[in-house]
Amino acid sequence: MRDKRLLKKDLFGEVWKTHTGGETLILRDSRPARWWVAWLARRLLRREARALAALTGIDGVPRCLASGRTQLERSFIAGVPMCEGQPQDPRYFKAAAQLLRRLHRANVVHNDLSKEPNILVQNDGAPAFIDFQLAWHAPGRNRLFRIAAREDIRHLLKHKRTYCPDRLTARERAILASPSPLARAWMRFAKPVYLLVTRRVLGWSDREGATDRGHRE
Repeated sequence: MRDKRLLKKDLFGEVWKTHTGGETLILRDSRPARWWVAWLARRLLRREARALAALTGIDGVPRCLASGRTQLERSFIAGVPMCEGQPQDPRYFKAAAQLLRRLHRANVVHNDLSKEPNILVQNDGAPAFIDFQLAWHAPGRNRLFRIAAREDIRHLLKHKRTYCPDRLTARERAILASPSPLARAWMRFAKPVYLLVTRRVLGWSDREGATDRGHRE
């Protein structure tokens, strides 16, 4: 018998935490998505499935257990979100940087590490990354991939600056001080529109429910 608990519901569908056969799983279901974004919800689900498949065997990311046109099932990682765990041990950020390098060597960029709920402090203190809907698997590793990978690094360093600022190296400070042209364009032109639509129109907030989401996903 499967025990299910709804964790999240938005325009793109639902996320459930399920217990079956003594194992805890996360189910992402795009079928309840609003009709006008259903195509995008399915596309994001496929992106997540491709990224997780490329990361098979890497500790610190969920395992893709099953995926189809409208649903994806993956393993549950026990822990709390960074904003709750507030890691101040430099070893945590060293391990997170190593995990990120493993993602990039597997030709995957996360693309959403700016959000603290997407980075966990596991029960043993190790880092983990979740929510790969915006991730990109790019075997070709073109210039755009390299730019996105650098932004992954810069976002992780921004969190290190928040929780462990005295351990930033000169090179890390230089990376933080030099966002890519695409990142600067996003901040100047696209982000104000994004915030207007998501917060004023849709009522979303990137940090809203951060603590719960860490446990949930």
